[in-house]
Amino acid sequence: MHHHAAPAALPTAARRRARLVLAAIVLPLLVATLIATWWLWPRGDSLIGSRALFSDESPPGVATVVGEPRTEAGITLADIELETGESAGVRTTMQVPAEVAEHSISVGDQVRVVFFPDQLESGSPYVFYDFIRTAPMLWLAAGYLLVVVLVSRLRGMAAVVGLLASLGVIVFFVIPALMAGSPPVAVALTGSSLMMFFAVYLAHGISIRTTTALLGTFGGLAVTLGVGFWALHAAHVTGTQSESGQFLHTALPGLPLGDLILCGVVIAGLGALNDVTITQASAVWELYGANPAASKHELWRGGMRIGEDHIASTVYTLAFAYVGTALPVLLLAAMIDRPFVHILGAGEIAEEIVRTLVSSIGLVLAIPLTTAIAVALVHLAPTRRDRRAGRRQNQQREGQR
Repeated sequence: MHHHAAPAALPTAARRRARLVLAAIVLPLLVATLIATWWLWPRGDSLIGSRALFSDESPPGVATVVGEPRTEAGITLADIELETGESAGVRTTMQVPAEVAEHSISVGDQVRVVFFPDQLESGSPYVFYDFIRTAPMLWLAAGYLLVVVLVSRLRGMAAVVGLLASLGVIVFFVIPALMAGSPPVAVALTGSSLMMFFAVYLAHGISIRTTTALLGTFGGLAVTLGVGFWALHAAHVTGTQSESGQFLHTALPGLPLGDLILCGVVIAGLGALNDVTITQASAVWELYGANPAASKHELWRGGMRIGEDHIASTVYTLAFAYVGTALPVLLLAAMIDRPFVHILGAGEIAEEIVRTLVSSIGLVLAIPLTTAIAVALVHLAPTRRDRRAGRRQNQQREGQR
């Protein structure tokens, strides 16, 4: 007769208490987020939907380029065939900016054109407006989805659903709320919270581990918001130095541009923040799964060793992303005969530097915070070994029956 050693009892009571504590923390955050969303939701006469700030007297039409660009009397023209409106099927010419004609336009391209009858004497009443990019963008999106499904399968599809839900928050809540005059910081916090609930729980499921990452993300957001509020005011980053900022200040005089920049900093750092918190929580869980006898101190040291590498890679990822975005501004600044330090402190460049530093501080501090929460909770969450033991127990009970 063989005796099988019973698997160690799982800490079900302690795990239940941990779930109750986490629920007591997360559910109020969720309720507060939903209440804030309802409070900030744009109603009535918004600048989006019910009325537009600008309208086109001559809305763009669609045309296909049927001839290579050429220059006539100092004006660049291209042959097109109109596809919309009463003149559909008619072949004519359109005026094209020289820089567009030189590098971008070719036969077969679909473009949008605007009709200006008063420019008939200048060569053509049709003027190039923009390219139609629908087809290549759809192909790119399809390729992205295919790669995600092939590599990550259902988990990747869940992440894409979370991404789409997050983008929906931006399109249907954040932008309309900002244009309706809601406080940008409140909108940023509420929108970020909604996006995090969607992104974390849809992509990774509801568990103690994902809730750990969510709490670490909220902690990083709080740090980013606090440091950003101080830094933007201390560095006098007003948002009015750029052309878009000046335009918004004129078009929406009631919108505080400094707070709008802080809103952008919070949302821009959200993806990297979620990345590091999920990674740190998973790292601690994997370390514990590999060695359930490891102490909390050993788990902390192991998690932070991984976190240190993540800090190094993610910080310069943020910096490179911002440098790439600001590259045209850097090129313009380099053409001015001024000391390099003065260039770094000028308008739009200083704004990008402050954005990078604020996001990086929140990112770095989120790593030890998430690691600490994970170390405190990982012993209460079931590991793969625990789940295998539970399945063996169930199989033994069924065999005894």
